[in-house]
Amino acid sequence: MRLLSVADLHYTLKQFDWLQTVASDFDLILIPGDLLDIVSPVDIETQILVVKKYLNRIPPETTVLITSGNHDGDDRTASGESVAGWLRETDRTGCLVDGASFEMEDIRFTLCPWWDGEETRTQVDDLLAREAEQVSDRWAWLYHAPPSGSPLAWDGRREFGDEVLVKWIEKYQPDLVFGGHIHQAPFARDGAWRDRIGSTLLFNAGKQIGPVPAFLEIDTEANTVTWSSLAGVETETLFV
Repeated sequence: MRLLSVADLHYTLKQFDWLQTVASDFDLILIPGDLLDIVSPVDIETQILVVKKYLNRIPPETTVLITSGNHDGDDRTASGESVAGWLRETDRTGCLVDGASFEMEDIRFTLCPWWDGEETRTQVDDLLAREAEQVSDRWAWLYHAPPSGSPLAWDGRREFGDEVLVKWIEKYQPDLVFGGHIHQAPFARDGAWRDRIGSTLLFNAGKQIGPVPAFLEIDTEANTVTWSSLAGVETETLFV
């Protein structure tokens, strides 16, 4: 199985063009958050329409897993917390979003939405509790934010980690966590594109300029994960 993971596209259309071009080379595409960009001069409604068109152009034989990030909200819950309602309205066959799960080979993927407060955090907590009962082999999460205390959360000046994620990882011990959020982490001194908490491997490909995003390629047969960016290419063993 070949997987591609890329986050933080932030409505960079040339990078969406690239994604559409390479999609057929992969069995599974992971996008853990921030497809949109709330600081773009293009309004969110227009961004949503355009991104949906890109998703619909991805070849049907490729499955796409998407979770929301902090830039993807277009709606509010009753308590006023931000949610990405538009993701649940995508009509692409083979596109799974926030709250869903998916199994391929021996890996179960759980798609954790961005949480914005107690209500949405509880929803993620409930999702992980339900999913934990369904896991029979390896478990992977898509979760936009990196964990607190990790080089994946370091932007070169300060850390922006998620303390709740650390607690969930310690409780459930998933095998893999794919995220993003901190664009500079892989490129900053003392930052990184991969980390480990106990037996859990975590990844953040970062964000870069240009038509090709920073990305991760996972080859389960070769048991490798490769990070590609303007800084170069690095390959590590996936499971020891």
